[in-house]
Amino acid sequence: MNFDLTDDQQAIRSAVQEVCAPFDDEYWLKKDREGGFPEDFYGAMAGAGWLGIAMPQEYGGAGLGIAEAAHMMETVSATGAGLSGASAIHMNVFGLHPVVVHGSDEQKRRWLPPIINGTNKACFGVTEPNTGLNTLKLKTMAVRKGDRYVVNGQKVWISTAQVAHKILLLARTTPIEEVSSPSKGLSLFYTDLDRSKIEVREIEKHGRKAVDSNQLFIDGLEIPREDRIGEEGRGFEYILHGLNPERVLLASEATGLGRVALQRAATYAGERIVFDRPIGKNQGIQHPLADRWVDLEAGTLLYQRAAWLYDQGRSCGAEANAAKYFCAEAGFRACETAVLTHGGFGYAKEYHVERYMREAMLTRIAPISPQLILSFIAEKVLNLPKSY
Repeated sequence: MNFDLTDDQQAIRSAVQEVCAPFDDEYWLKKDREGGFPEDFYGAMAGAGWLGIAMPQEYGGAGLGIAEAAHMMETVSATGAGLSGASAIHMNVFGLHPVVVHGSDEQKRRWLPPIINGTNKACFGVTEPNTGLNTLKLKTMAVRKGDRYVVNGQKVWISTAQVAHKILLLARTTPIEEVSSPSKGLSLFYTDLDRSKIEVREIEKHGRKAVDSNQLFIDGLEIPREDRIGEEGRGFEYILHGLNPERVLLASEATGLGRVALQRAATYAGERIVFDRPIGKNQGIQHPLADRWVDLEAGTLLYQRAAWLYDQGRSCGAEANAAKYFCAEAGFRACETAVLTHGGFGYAKEYHVERYMREAMLTRIAPISPQLILSFIAEKVLNLPKSY
């Protein structure tokens, strides 16, 4: 068993660090204060070819696996870009996997190159205000009218909708009362985000100001039949192909954020002199930082195993969820410890660690709550009765 990174994985980390180098902590601090999508960072990553790291080569991608994508996303986060940088490109990396797996050749030719080269930005339209994680009960309806669908409904917590050109949209095409199972009758579309039919309202939030989160009000959106992915009514089945990769990528991003926070805290502890000695000489400072390092190392192994299983075509639901759960908690604890290590200065924006901690909170909440992950593992791994 070899735990070393491959030459390709090492090269990915080095090359991504080089692309990210001009976008330093001061850049992301400014974005955190002022907001606005990081177009120059997005453009740099697109120009270097990283948006298509896990996409098929025949459409302009690199054809690599989720394992390599996770190394890339951890590296982005660990440069200090955190979730602001990672979320700017997150959807491009994993979001269109349902198209890769279930889209027609024509759809792949039409949709994949623009998302790979950065021409198109896309958002992920699943979560709704009144259903949350209970996806099977979503209420947005797409009614078939000839060769088009007419969609009405609402979505919430939709990232990048302020700047997106496209939306990957899950909607019910058959009323839930008329299907044999709640997982049936949902259809998946990838279509233009028509702002004359979709009102996008930004949600002010705790962190990650550079990447918008929004509520969407959809009124009479017309979607051509050719923008439906796969068969009508099987959208929930298709969207599952993107969920495990997303959990793995979130885990890697949380780990990267924890690592940059830990490194900044360790550097500060070695330089900060109080009572004529560096505070890092005190075990009360050393031990929490060392404990966080252990957490992050364990989290790395978890997410890398989940990514390996996915790339091997093997079942990885429990592992991907476990990685997301553990890495989110480990990353947050590392960021919290970094703030506490800085003392009062940790509360000041100029030291950056308070920004890291605010962003780390997101990885604990989204795209699935820690409580639901534990319920999933209890049911699927431990064979306990379903509790929800």
